[in-house]
Amino acid sequence: MADTTPLYPKELSWLSFNERVLQEVEDESVPIIERVRFLGIFSSNLDEFFRVRVADVRRVATFAKGEEKKAFFGELLDCINERVLRLQRRSAAAYAQLLCDLDKHHIHLVSEAQLTGRQRQFVENYFHDEVLPELEPFFIDDRETMPLLNEASIYFAIYLQLEDGRERFAALEIPTDTLPRFVVIPPREGRQEKVYIVLDNIIRACLAEVFRYVLPIHKAEAYMFKISRDAELELGEGITQNIVDRVAKSLKKRKQADPVRMAYDAAMPEALLGLVKKKLKMGRYDSYTPGGRYHNSKDFMQFPAESARHRYRPLQPIPTLPESESIFNQLRAGDQLLYYPYHDFRAITNFLISAAIDPRVREIRINLYRVASNSRVVAALVNAVRNNKKVVAVVELQARFDEQANIHWSNELQDAGVEVIYGVPGLKVHCKLISILREEEGEVRYYSHFGTGNFNENTARVYCDFSLLTSDQNLGRDAFHVFEFLQQPYLRPDYQQIAVSPYSNRAALLEAIDREIEAARAGRQAELFFKCNNLVDEELIERLYRAGAAGVRVRIIVRSMCALVVDAVENIQVISLVDKFLEHARVYIFHNGGDERIWLSSADLMTRNLDHRVEVTFPIVDQHHRQTVKQIMELQWCDDQKARVLDADQSNTRIAAFCDRGCRAQDAIYRYLKRRAVQPARTPEGGASGPSG
Repeated sequence: MADTTPLYPKELSWLSFNERVLQEVEDESVPIIERVRFLGIFSSNLDEFFRVRVADVRRVATFAKGEEKKAFFGELLDCINERVLRLQRRSAAAYAQLLCDLDKHHIHLVSEAQLTGRQRQFVENYFHDEVLPELEPFFIDDRETMPLLNEASIYFAIYLQLEDGRERFAALEIPTDTLPRFVVIPPREGRQEKVYIVLDNIIRACLAEVFRYVLPIHKAEAYMFKISRDAELELGEGITQNIVDRVAKSLKKRKQADPVRMAYDAAMPEALLGLVKKKLKMGRYDSYTPGGRYHNSKDFMQFPAESARHRYRPLQPIPTLPESESIFNQLRAGDQLLYYPYHDFRAITNFLISAAIDPRVREIRINLYRVASNSRVVAALVNAVRNNKKVVAVVELQARFDEQANIHWSNELQDAGVEVIYGVPGLKVHCKLISILREEEGEVRYYSHFGTGNFNENTARVYCDFSLLTSDQNLGRDAFHVFEFLQQPYLRPDYQQIAVSPYSNRAALLEAIDREIEAARAGRQAELFFKCNNLVDEELIERLYRAGAAGVRVRIIVRSMCALVVDAVENIQVISLVDKFLEHARVYIFHNGGDERIWLSSADLMTRNLDHRVEVTFPIVDQHHRQTVKQIMELQWCDDQKARVLDADQSNTRIAAFCDRGCRAQDAIYRYLKRRAVQPARTPEGGASGPSG
């Protein structure tokens, strides 16, 4: 591969993605509470960006050998920080506009300076009764080191002027883990309105009271700050430790990891800011992000909704498999393709619940990556053990930021008698499989699930993902062989219909792209139509460039990072779609000389997914379902309301700027699937072969 392959820096591309989220905050056509919650998503995304992606660049910059490499990564960090500051300024302006727009809806988020007499009395009572007992301030001017700060929390750096003129500096954690961030206070006299104050402003209103028994306070001022720590887990060798203990130990180390970013109130006095920086011992490659007086805007994701008119209309999921009929009989009649959140996720939980109590079912095997906090999926697995089924659960302990939850679930499952395995050393298990073995007429038959998203009832309400439920025996054997590999990694199964990372996904994708290139060079029709979350793998991008240069029509829908430079060659177009649901599915369609191949996958086009994880790409064979996938893709491509063009600068120009109101894909898809739901059932039909075919 040539070293000159044009690549857009993936970290800057990620910031371009988060700008698309911020555009939803700024869009006045979006319902007001949804705009508030998009602000929370923007903030939460930015926190994770620093913990993961910036921390990674910082680590490389710190340990890079050679001045040229150090300079490159240093410049990248400078560019990241400059763009973050621009986005922060926009988010501050968007927040100010949100406050004005909330006022128009008689929803008020007030500061301590805006309180009426009656409201102030309420706030003072709330402070003494609920808040003060939770506060644990500490002085920082007479300490050699800062106490360990929790990156999930927000803090006040406090300037105190004593009555004798002396100055002191302190800090305290705002107790959002035990108290709500948004507190309802009484409305103004004679007003029909809803008034909120944030917990931070309650503390500001009564700040001197925090130190009333300690020091004679003349003036007290509080300035918010927070930190982000490197989220990388260091598991070490741990030869004598099991993987659960190693992950648990590493999670404790994460809490003590180096800070990589400090976000703070730009109004903080220089002396106080300098002291906090000194105590945190941050280095030359760390980031400082000045902002407004409020941080942890991610809490706005839970901002209370006032009425239905302030939110998007709730979507009523389309029912699929009738609960009055055996799910196994229905799957023998034909595959079922589900697309969340438009279809009801209960089809999956009912699939497992039925398997748990069906006397013919012998075994259930499943991959668990992220599950809901009150998971019916886990409950069904536990019930299956009670009904004497063999249950094997592959639990990925290294699912980032869900590690602690997955340790909990693995213990719960083991205590119930489930056989829990932790995958393959060195590889994250990210595929979305269920394999059920059922005895029928003296032989064992496979019933399987292949998907693009997690077995999580909560995220299935907002993430767009595909699930294929099938009784296809070839696919069933392939799914079962994946579980065999996960239990016995020395095995190399011969998959008939699917491609599996890290061994065959990359090769299958490259081979299919090469077929399109050959067709184009021979003067035949050639097309690629991809959808993924991230496109950053250099070899895949180079091959897509080659395809475009050969005359292949290349269309790509990317939600997040895209390192492909759109104008590097002709015939390549890229859009991104941000709307009320999060686009999470991975779809790869190849023209293949008219015999289209339609693959769904758990894998994005990233090196980690293709080479360092266990991922599964699977074919859609049923003609009815192939048509459904294609139509969904075409509707998304035709979106002219929420789609953005990803040009060479990733400037996020909205297609709506060029046209009258037309297609909003997520609404159009729902209408399309509702029409499909009333069509008569089909019998399975043959179609294009799978990735291994």
